[in-house]
Amino acid sequence: MVFTSGIGTPIEPDNLRRSWYRVRSVLPEPRPRLHDLRHTCVTLLLTEGVPPHIVQEIAGHSAIDVTMTIYAHTSLEEKRKALRRLGDRLS
Repeated sequence: MVFTSGIGTPIEPDNLRRSWYRVRSVLPEPRPRLHDLRHTCVTLLLTEGVPPHIVQEIAGHSAIDVTMTIYAHTSLEEKRKALRRLGDRLS
C-alpha cells in the first residue's frame, strides 16, 4: 500500500483526498493532481529499469499494454543511448 493510516491500515479515499488537498494547497502552480503522483511513480520505475511486468503489478494495471502505452515515455537521452548501443553492436 502506498498510503496508509497512522496504524498501517488502508486509508479511506475521502481522508486521502482531504490530506492531499492540504498538501497541494501549499505547492506552486501548476498544482499536481493525486493521479500525477501515480504517473510519476510508474515513469520513474520504468526509467530505473524495473521490468515492465513488475511495474504493471505495482500499478495494478490489468494489461501490460496500459503500462507501456500510457505511462512509458522515452526521453531523448534514452533514445540516444539505445541508438549508441545499436551502433556499437553493429560496428
